[in-house]
Formats: sequence, structure tokens, C-alpha cells
Amino acid sequence: MTSLPEPQRIDANGVKLAIYEMNGDEEGAYPPVFLVHGWPELAYSWKNQLPALADEGFRAIAVDVKGFGASDAPVDIDAYSIDQMTRDLAALADALNIDRAVWCGHDWGGWLAWGMGQLRPEKVAGVIGVSTPLRPRPPAPPISILKKRFTDKHYFVQFQEEEVPEKLFEANIEKFFRLTFRGPAPREDWARLVPRIFDLPGAIMHAPTPPKDTCILSEEDLAVYIEAYAKSGFRGGINLYRNVDRNWQWMEGRDETVRAPSLWIGAELDLFLPPESAEGMEKLVPDLEKHIIADCGHWVMWEKPAELNAALIAWLKDKF
Repeated sequence: MTSLPEPQRIDANGVKLAIYEMNGDEEGAYPPVFLVHGWPELAYSWKNQLPALADEGFRAIAVDVKGFGASDAPVDIDAYSIDQMTRDLAALADALNIDRAVWCGHDWGGWLAWGMGQLRPEKVAGVIGVSTPLRPRPPAPPISILKKRFTDKHYFVQFQEEEVPEKLFEANIEKFFRLTFRGPAPREDWARLVPRIFDLPGAIMHAPTPPKDTCILSEEDLAVYIEAYAKSGFRGGINLYRNVDRNWQWMEGRDETVRAPSLWIGAELDLFLPPESAEGMEKLVPDLEKHIIADCGHWVMWEKPAELNAALIAWLKDKF
């Protein structure tokens, strides 16, 4: 089992963020690559990418985002806004004496990486969104749109209620992760699964714990998640969702364009962020390349690590 290096806890924007670094670029030939995880993940999610990038001559830095893992987890909802989260990452780069970096993010981390391109462009050499496309600001608050499309059982909607979802997940952390980290459903099943697949709290309450052989993580990797969330709890990560409408309001009138060289990597079987959701991205990201990984679901770093590594390294070497 590949293990991460020992974490460093770095002061950034008033919090301490844990980073895990492998540096194969002592001469500084390339911009450093920050790896930013999503929910419900950790810097550990990038354990197969860190050594691969370092072996190819890059300085790779995986971050436990605020609220996760070994990083600080303030309880204040406002601490998890797009403004504050991108300030955290920019301050982290400053603390490491990094002028500009490539920001590579998956899931919520992808949204933060695109946010760096929009809001902190002076710190950005490039952006990579894994699964997460950049979409234009919608015409109405996102939670109201999700509620109308998918009912109030959509997990984004349910996560607006404080304390309830985190207490539910913390009561059975192993079941939560066994349900979350299952392999992808075939596309022909999607119509049958939507919208109930988005009722994550309902699944925790009513669905049986899946058999061990359905989990895409090894038992050793799963244990890392269970231990980390037993310590940190779930509030910090869920607070990201409690800022969805606040962020929508805050972005009003702001330039949404990402001008840095960018790559979007989609997954063919990602029901949560399907490849179709990236259509039209070029309007917001003029310098964009796209790549889709076949026969892969949402958890790209775990399901197809070799294919993801190849796509990342090829683009980084071509661009920089």
C-alpha cells in the first residue's frame, strides 16, 4: 500500500492546513501542482497521483482542505465560502513561497480549483478539473433549482439543515463510506436511479450496508477514511454545501472567466457529474482541453489511477 509522506501543518489565512508533499522538481522547472480533494475525501485520495507526479519531475502537494483530515475545522459556516476557501489556498501558496501553481481538484476540489482561476488568477499557472466542470452562474439560487428538479430529498438540500446530516453520518462512519465508495452504475440504469440516488441521508438510514466486494477501496484504504472522519467529524465538509446559495449571491456581477491554461478530465460513468455537464465550458474557459476516461465512475483517483496519471502528466508536460 502506497503511503503518504508525513503531513506538514502550514499557517494559511488564520487556519492550519495539512499538506503532503513529494518533490521531484528540485530545480523548479515546472510550476508546482496542488492536489485538492472533494467531499467526502481527504488529501489521501491523491496517494496514487503524488508519487506518479514526483517521479515525472513535478513538485506535487496534496492538501487536506479546511474542515477535513489533519487540517483545522472551524465550525463557522462562513469560513467555508468560496471567498474564504480560495483565500486559504492562496495563503498556503504564499506560505510555501510559491508564486503560481497548477491547481488540480476533484469534486468540490475541482470547484475550488476553478474558483482559484476566477478569483485568485495571480496565483494560477493552470487549472485541472477532475470530474468537475465549470458551469456559469445559474439564474436562480442553486438550492431552489435542485429542490425543484430532484425534490427536497436531494442531499444538497438536506445538508442545509445544521447538525442533522453530520450526526447521521457520524453514527455509522463505516456504513457511510461503504455506501459512498461503490463502483459506478451502468448508464442504462441511470434513469431508474435518479432522483433517489441523491438521497444520501435516506440511504444511510434505510439501505443495507453493501457487501465488502462492492467497495472500490481496499480495506486498508477504507480504514484510513474511517479513522480520519472519526476524528474530524463531517461538519466542516458539509459546511461547503451550506455556502452554495451564499456563493451564488457573492458571485453576482463578477467575471467568471478562467483565462489560465486548463484541462477538464471527465469520467464516462460519473452519474453525479456526467461528461455532458461539461458541454459549453469553452465559453468560460477559452484555453481548455478535455479528456474523458472510459468505464470510470465518479471516484476517478481510485477507479482509474493509471489513466488519470497519464492524462495529468501528458497535459502538464505539454503545457509547461
